[in-house]
Amino acid sequence: MIDLRLLRENPDVVRDAQRARRRDPATVDVVLSADQHWRETTTAYETARAQQKAQGKLVAAAQGQEKQTLLAEVKQLAQDVKRLEAETAEAETARDSALRVIPNVAEGAPEGLEADYEVRETVGEVPTFDFPVLDHLELAEGLRAIDMARGAKVSGARFYFLTGVGAQLELAILNAAIDQATRAGFTPMITPTLVLPESMDGTGYLGEHADEVYHLDKGDDLYLVGTSEVALASYHRDEILDLSDGPIRYAGWSACYRREAGSYGKDTRGIIRVHQFHKVEMFSYCRIEDSYAEHERLLDWERQMMATIDVPYRIIDTAAGDLGTSAARKFDCEAWFPSQNTYRELTSTSNTTQFQARRLNIRERVDGSLRPVATLNGTLGTTRFIVAILENHQQADGSVVVPEGLRPYLGGREVLEPLGR
Repeated sequence: MIDLRLLRENPDVVRDAQRARRRDPATVDVVLSADQHWRETTTAYETARAQQKAQGKLVAAAQGQEKQTLLAEVKQLAQDVKRLEAETAEAETARDSALRVIPNVAEGAPEGLEADYEVRETVGEVPTFDFPVLDHLELAEGLRAIDMARGAKVSGARFYFLTGVGAQLELAILNAAIDQATRAGFTPMITPTLVLPESMDGTGYLGEHADEVYHLDKGDDLYLVGTSEVALASYHRDEILDLSDGPIRYAGWSACYRREAGSYGKDTRGIIRVHQFHKVEMFSYCRIEDSYAEHERLLDWERQMMATIDVPYRIIDTAAGDLGTSAARKFDCEAWFPSQNTYRELTSTSNTTQFQARRLNIRERVDGSLRPVATLNGTLGTTRFIVAILENHQQADGSVVVPEGLRPYLGGREVLEPLGR
């Protein structure tokens, strides 16, 4: 959630942030109205409680008919207090529910929608080929690395098997990511892929993003995560962290599941947009003042992984209107896909400031007071890397040169040779 104090004291800032995200600024007024109702009921409740205590003291000192009269008044006050306490709780729930609808306030992001991103940096030269370029699926079929047909037979559309060097390549990518994260001081984690509703909601993946999420509702009420960010963010739920020695960093390896709702007809070929994949995700807890420099550090670690797989890419500053609910700012590394003649996202890193921590009640102690920590996340390796590697390192005979940085994770193999379809 955003800071309620910010909304009370600077509602125009939040309204402007809503407009930047192409959201209805009237939601701010809904929260302010609900907050005013909560304040009024709280005042009435506290006044009635004070009267109840005062009347109780009078009863203790009274006698006879006066005591009976006062007892009747105290009984009525007790009923009023109970009623007002319930009304106050309902008002608080209504206010907080309205507040949860408002996404994080974008900080420094370009205004506009998806097409209005800004390119921060372009790295590497786009390759040129003197032979017909194959897409990743054609290459993978020659390498016997991906089996889409049997994936669909077993699980349906947008599922697949990684076979042979395909499976080895994914493991190489993920192991390289874990090694890099460990060297950088991250604690590696294998995270749960089924989480409670409060974990999913606390990270901002329900609400407007609920259509993207798989829900197990046959008596379990659990969600399949679309990223280990959910489990890592919830790891310290309801805790007070000590950040005096700097950020606390985790690198989570997990399977990820996404329904891809609304993407019908988009990227249906191959493994660009699928329902299940694997990913290594960086996650950082830090002080809000340190979060902006930490965001740049996460981006630098993503740059290192892009260098490991040796593909040309660009870094974009995502437009405010294209940010997810929790992100205040997001940078994407987009690799060049030769078969599509365009850049496509491989990694992203987001600073969610105190938004997730406020929802998950994760705090730190500063100068004797408690306040929410900041949380950040960033992709370090994922299945989609395979697409960029195959297409950018392909050769005329259908073989693929293994990027030098991945060779130690593939037994020193330098070239993946086609085996035929």
